[in-house]
Amino acid sequence: MTSINKVMRPLEWLLLAVLSVLWGGAFFFAKVALLEVGPLTLVFGRVALAAVALWFVVLALGVTAPHQRRVWRDLFIMGALNNALPFSLIFWGQTIIASSLASILNATTPVFTVVLAHYLTHDERMTVNRLAGVVLGLVGVATLIGPDALAGLGGDVAAQLACVAGAMFYACAGIFGRRFHTLPPTFTAAGQLTASSIIMLPIVLVVEAPWSSAWPAATAWGALAALALISTAAAYVIYFRILAVAGATNILLVTLLVPVSALWLGTAILGERLDVHHLLGMALIGLGLAAIDGRPLRWFQRSIGSLSAK
Repeated sequence: MTSINKVMRPLEWLLLAVLSVLWGGAFFFAKVALLEVGPLTLVFGRVALAAVALWFVVLALGVTAPHQRRVWRDLFIMGALNNALPFSLIFWGQTIIASSLASILNATTPVFTVVLAHYLTHDERMTVNRLAGVVLGLVGVATLIGPDALAGLGGDVAAQLACVAGAMFYACAGIFGRRFHTLPPTFTAAGQLTASSIIMLPIVLVVEAPWSSAWPAATAWGALAALALISTAAAYVIYFRILAVAGATNILLVTLLVPVSALWLGTAILGERLDVHHLLGMALIGLGLAAIDGRPLRWFQRSIGSLSAK
């Protein structure tokens, strides 16, 4: 079977950048909320509130929701792979390790995706450029966040493995989610989050019994609202739009861009200072993304070839 690696168009790159900004705040919002809310309760609150918001959008747009059992079966699988499992693992990991380290471990998602997509799909084959680009981007993420974040590596092994497992589930979800390309992205996002909410509800009630805890402060509620509406509801509409057009490997490159977006937001809004390692990390990520896309390299080769011919 012929393999065709999907190419990102300028619109998809723009949407990917927007998605990275929406997800860039997720680690921060989660860290704030986790000070007063259990990790499983936070997962349920995130997906349930986002699901309610998106169903209002689905109704407002007049989107027709499919009722086939097969579609809802797949949405429940997607909800487990893309929300319930990775959110729970990563949020629990964040109660033990720093958010910066969690984001580095989360950035391993494209590595898993490149490998799994090569064996599980016919049109997203692994290439030398793609694999080299992912590895280069991962090094860039580690460089961007800095050596201090890596200081915790090897300390809390279980929490770190939980974050890596979450990244692997994200990779599986990206591949599995390709089957929703014919459905409206808004409905797919709402359906996935509804399924996740149903999965998480009994787990939260049994494991954390949230009614027995103190009522969270306003800051925790604000962080939860931002996490649900900005970093989940809005983000997943864009996620499924890119996934339908560009494929699993390309959509999950967003995990390399998330630390960059978080850094730029910190610089622009909080007045944080850019250091040399920040600029070097962003340059490495840019080179990695260029290698994965392939077009800048082909343009450079054509330019060299045309100069040599003169």
